Amino acid sequence: MTMCQGITAARTAVKRCVRIQGAQMLVYLKLIAIISAALFAGAALYINVAEHPARMQLDTRYAVAQWTPSYRRATRMQAPLALLSLLAGLGSWLLGAGIGWAIAALLMGAVVPFTFIGIMPTNRALLAPGRDFAATETRVLLERWARSLEE
Repeated sequence: MTMCQGITAARTAVKRCVRIQGAQMLVYLKLIAIISAALFAGAALYINVAEHPARMQLDTRYAVAQWTPSYRRATRMQAPLALLSLLAGLGSWLLGAGIGWAIAALLMGAVVPFTFIGIMPTNRALLAPGRDFAATETRVLLERWARSLEE
């Protein structure tokens, strides 16, 4: 074997190894994207179907008192899940997955600006210092918060 043949064989082996590792990375990224999107969707479904409707059956004071820590905890969980799904989905697409992965990733990522634009004003109003938890306006804000999630 000549030196050129040895270099060519080494390059081929390295390319094969990179292809295998790239394929494994693609599988892992797809798995991360799917799991994080599924966890996000499951949490969102729970909030919309179980938690918030049950909360709205309470007196407004108790409903907003329960909403506040629930909202803070959900934010710390759901924002990272949406961003993780976005990044893993785009990474999958960049490694050769179909365009559907990029579209799904962008849809998951769109949750973040939607939250800032569509839901955050209501959240800030509900979290405002000195808010009267028994006020009719507080109840209206909780109802608006539920509607903004349905839209």
